[in-house]
Amino acid sequence: MMSAFLGQHGFAHARAEALPADASFRRYTRLHGGPEPALLMHAPPPEDVRPFSAIARHLAAAGVVVPRILAEDAEAGLLIVQDLGPRTMAETLDAGAAPEPLYLAAAEALATLHAAPVMPGLPKWGVAEMQRATAATFLDWWWPAALGTPPGDSQRAGLDAALAAMLSPFAAQGFVHRDFFPANLMPLGGGMGLLDFQDGALGHPAYDLVSLVEDARRDVAPAVRAATVARYQALSNMRDLEAAMAVHAAQRHLRVAALWVRLARRDGKTHYLAHGPRCWALLERALQHPATAPLRDYLDRHVPTHLRANPA
Repeated sequence: MMSAFLGQHGFAHARAEALPADASFRRYTRLHGGPEPALLMHAPPPEDVRPFSAIARHLAAAGVVVPRILAEDAEAGLLIVQDLGPRTMAETLDAGAAPEPLYLAAAEALATLHAAPVMPGLPKWGVAEMQRATAATFLDWWWPAALGTPPGDSQRAGLDAALAAMLSPFAAQGFVHRDFFPANLMPLGGGMGLLDFQDGALGHPAYDLVSLVEDARRDVAPAVRAATVARYQALSNMRDLEAAMAVHAAQRHLRVAALWVRLARRDGKTHYLAHGPRCWALLERALQHPATAPLRDYLDRHVPTHLRANPA
């Protein structure tokens, strides 16, 4: 099926180069020697290529730089998309590039993304969705692994209440990428292209800014963080930015710190545990802000500070 799909669209004789897998079920292959530089995306169930293609077309129409869709077989979970280049922002940083220009370009791309018209039919990324996502990693996987017993109904209700109290003042405002960090960004002549936006949703823009400057997978120097936030703020004029970032950082870092545990124990991807200490440290920093008090109080009641780490 895959060979037939490639042949139908002029890539029958293209040389395939498998790209490293990420935490999802999607797989990417770089196609060399076809009609133009391209990537093959294979997204078998439970993945679905249709959100990617729909959002790509919407964002392109709004002036956001995203890969063009060259061919699609939604039923088979196959897409051929424009290849925006050989190196992501993450790979460019790893190769020794100066961080600040890249992060400033990313801030500008993020401001453009958040200024785009909201796409009809987007799923929500609000309080209820963040409650469910946090419970699915922190309560369902980290808690029993670290504390030795599953959480009870009162602990589950308490987390929901804490997250609601913390997040409710910051209502969803527009399109959020949800994974806006260097591995999903492509430097393009001073600008920045976007990848992996298929999980985009209606949410608060501070979530994406936190994803960029408080990256779960790499350290960001304080000066670079400050410059990036300042550039974004100058372009977006977001109100209550510091508080909004703190509450979304607290939710994200708690969820992702526990996500590494799920990936290790359920999927055998133990290498992700290396990012756990960074996420827990970022969580502790976020919890210093007064706006995160409901979650801080919950954790203080149930999870002693010395246990806020990867399970033994």
